[in-house]
Amino acid sequence: MSSDKNSVKNTNQQIESVFASSMRSYTLTALDYYDQLFSAQMDSARAYSDMAISQARTWLDVKDQESFKNALETQQKTATEFMERVKGDTAKVTSIGQSFTQDSQKMAEETTKKAAETAKQ
Repeated sequence: MSSDKNSVKNTNQQIESVFASSMRSYTLTALDYYDQLFSAQMDSARAYSDMAISQARTWLDVKDQESFKNALETQQKTATEFMERVKGDTAKVTSIGQSFTQDSQKMAEETTKKAAETAKQ
């Protein structure tokens, strides 16, 4: 009877060690990934809306030929800033995704290694 209890206890410890703790680690990594991704998207959305509102205000101030010329110049500058922002945001999201992928692969390898070691016991 004592042997059965030890066997069950050992099995539970192995399951905790190999699978449950690995799933918790993966879940934490996934939550961090989604938090970073959501934050990046919110920052981008805020920056894009600020640019759009600023441009709308610039065009509302057009009253003569000189202010029209200034609005066009501002629009060109904003378009350049927008493209740079998109490029930077794309790089940021790509980096976040690559980091998540690498962390996930590392965890999968560690879990597989633990499972193989546990199976040998």
